[in-house]
Amino acid sequence: MLEQIQTLDPITISWPQVLFNLGVALVCGLVIAIVYRAIYKGTSYSSSYVNSLILLTMITAVVIMVIGNNLARAFGLVGAMSIIRFRTAIRDVQDIVFIFLALAVGLAAGVGLFVIAITGTLVICFISVILVSFHFGDPQWDEHLLQLSYEPDQQSERVLDELLNKYCRKIHLTNMKTQNSNQIEAFYRVVIRRGKDTKELLQRLGEIRFVLNVNIYHDEEDRPL
Repeated sequence: MLEQIQTLDPITISWPQVLFNLGVALVCGLVIAIVYRAIYKGTSYSSSYVNSLILLTMITAVVIMVIGNNLARAFGLVGAMSIIRFRTAIRDVQDIVFIFLALAVGLAAGVGLFVIAITGTLVICFISVILVSFHFGDPQWDEHLLQLSYEPDQQSERVLDELLNKYCRKIHLTNMKTQNSNQIEAFYRVVIRRGKDTKELLQRLGEIRFVLNVNIYHDEEDRPL
């Protein structure tokens, strides 16, 4: 077995073939980057990440061409790359998925499997666009965090309940505290009714004379709308 490994000859590849492999990797990487930029919905968009997807596809192709069928080179590259430490935290799962896609396409382009590289890029990117366009996987009901600061009186609770029930199909009081002797701050988990708008709810709450402050937060970072 060891003798067989040692007798493996490296694949000789001409420079036109190298350029063609890199060209396929470049085109596929561009498609991946364009689709990622088009469907990204997060709050941490990075142009350097988009550019890195293109370069990562090409670099992976180069690495595969360098290795060829030489196991010694493969182990040498693994050892060399093990000293690299990536400290950038990837917050979105979609970013990791596109990194794996760029790596897979680069591998295919590097070994000359152009049909797999091009077809895989087009099909996976097309499916990604379809999933985002049809909002597949989105929750059926969007839950918001409603923060209210108001001056309590005999009618305040009734008016707030009527308004919230009009705009929200689900209301759950999560926290309530007294900021001073004549001000209450309340937090609700609410689900907006179909056909109702959060901006309209904010406007209606802001028009109430005893409401001092109102905010609606959404997503995992609780950013105000």
